[in-house]
Amino acid sequence: MRIIGSIEHPTLKISVFKMDSRLSVKFENGLYEQTFKLGADERLSTVEAVAQWADPALLSEIQSNFQRMHQARMAAMERSFPASAEAVFEEII
Repeated sequence: MRIIGSIEHPTLKISVFKMDSRLSVKFENGLYEQTFKLGADERLSTVEAVAQWADPALLSEIQSNFQRMHQARMAAMERSFPASAEAVFEEII
């Protein structure tokens, strides 16, 4: 797999990968990533075509997914490591 290009975006890192005749697009925002495997579709054979495919509606949905991923992560942390009702501090004299 090799990177064949990237798509500019103000808050996301968008990379386009190619392996054999198949393309994948990875969207990253720091802590999280989402990858779409586009397969061997002639309509999506260039970085420019993938940029057209990644329209504002898709990017909005991807960003919503990142928010849901973050909420799921935080909920799992709270379930696994619940915050105690009282913070325990050392007594300083």
